[in-house]
Amino acid sequence: MVKKTDENRIIDSSLQNGDQILDLTLRPQLLDEFIGQEKIKKSLQIFMQAAKQRQEPIEHVLLYGPPGLGKTTLAHIIAKEMNVNIKVTSGPALEKAGDLAAILTNLSEGDILFIDEIHRLNKLIEEVLYPAMEDYALDIVIGKGPSARTLRIDLPRFTILGATTRYNLLSSPLRDRFGATYHLNYYEVQDIKKIIHRSAKILKVAIDEAAIDLIAVRSRLTPRTANRLVKRVRDYVQVKSDGSINGALAQEALEMMEIDTLGLDAIDRKIIEIIIEKFKGGPVGLNSIAAATGEESGTVEEIYEPYLMQLGLIMRTSRGRVVTEAAYEHLGLLAPDNWQDKLV
Repeated sequence: MVKKTDENRIIDSSLQNGDQILDLTLRPQLLDEFIGQEKIKKSLQIFMQAAKQRQEPIEHVLLYGPPGLGKTTLAHIIAKEMNVNIKVTSGPALEKAGDLAAILTNLSEGDILFIDEIHRLNKLIEEVLYPAMEDYALDIVIGKGPSARTLRIDLPRFTILGATTRYNLLSSPLRDRFGATYHLNYYEVQDIKKIIHRSAKILKVAIDEAAIDLIAVRSRLTPRTANRLVKRVRDYVQVKSDGSINGALAQEALEMMEIDTLGLDAIDRKIIEIIIEKFKGGPVGLNSIAAATGEESGTVEEIYEPYLMQLGLIMRTSRGRVVTEAAYEHLGLLAPDNWQDKLV
């Protein structure tokens, strides 16, 4: 189980309590407004246009990738482009087969059911979902024991749109039932700059290129994080200045939030420092890191570690996690001569 991270952790790309209103305000409504993920956009355009020409609902779609990259936004865009209704739920919210049945029986022809965190679906509910996805039918067992019987309810043709950050945790039978699967990658810096510029315009705050550059390189190449930083920097300049964001004020705000040039915050740096100071740079096991940082192992593995690995600051080896030379350099430390021997 993954422990919920600190809701005040600004750089965390997971959805936080204060993000819902911000996401709704800044969320693009159409595919043409969506910045980045160009290959996916082109594929979706053809995919949806073909379905419209056949006057059919689109096939079931699976979106996967790290949090904050736009999976939920794309789901709403697909529904709007197809001119259908979208109903939203999540894997953990569907506790009983009856919960899923209640939603499915209330769908209309062509509607989209968006299931976030679909990898966390109960296995029994998955079994109910299979015939619904394949045959547009719902099999309900009535009674128990020898007198039990199965009642089949026909459903309108609808679309399941699943989103997950853990593609590897999806069962093979569930993965195979999606007609289209898209992997969202981290964004290019230029795309993040466009997103920041667009968000600042919507928020009606003036921002110069120097500030956009600073925020972009510290946003972890993630739109949600970039938007959150814009909001926090906006608050800072509103109090400290005239409300306009320039490079110098953006730098001050980011330093106050302890977000460095690589987009690392105090927790990220603490993990690296602990591996260096307590475990001599590694190799060290995940559980040991978790115990030393006071976090759960699942939180370290799923929330903190991916970005550190993406930057090449930490590597996984057969013996455990190892800090790289780049991590030493980032902290202003001298790497030991034998650091490469630890990568074996």
